[in-house]
Amino acid sequence: MSDNDDIEVDSDEESPRYHSVADKRAHHNALERKRRDHIKDSFHSLRDSVPALQGEKVGKAQPQSTKQASRAQILDKATEYIQYMRRKNHTHQQDIDDLKRQNALLEQQVRALEKVKGSAQLQASYSSSDSSLYTNPKGSAVSAFDGGSDSSSESEAEEPPNRKKLRVEAS
Repeated sequence: MSDNDDIEVDSDEESPRYHSVADKRAHHNALERKRRDHIKDSFHSLRDSVPALQGEKVGKAQPQSTKQASRAQILDKATEYIQYMRRKNHTHQQDIDDLKRQNALLEQQVRALEKVKGSAQLQASYSSSDSSLYTNPKGSAVSAFDGGSDSSSESEAEEPPNRKKLRVEAS
């Protein structure tokens, strides 16, 4: 009851605004029953949510074959389960963070390898697309503007590749 409720005890007239004490008690009992049923349903829901308590019953009117869990046990097991799940979530979050770091490192490595591959392809394309320089059979670069002749001072001093040089030993 609140302080704002006006009760006229001396009045015998029945008005819809004022109820008898019995009506108030009945209304209070109905609200209290509803509250207790809600608490009972909440404990059942909590019990069914905790894996360690699934299948257990709450109450005293259960047969001896089924295990009964008190409200205190339900709260204890629920607290343990919540702590277990928090630790598990923390571990999973650490794993996720580690995997994100690994992914970032791997992406950096991929970018570095692509950069190296791109520069190698670029060098290969420069050497193959450069029409002014060619490699002669000796392995040196020759300009395309030489006319293809091997008449350089280097080639005249050398002997043809088919001949072998004879060594003359003093006896």
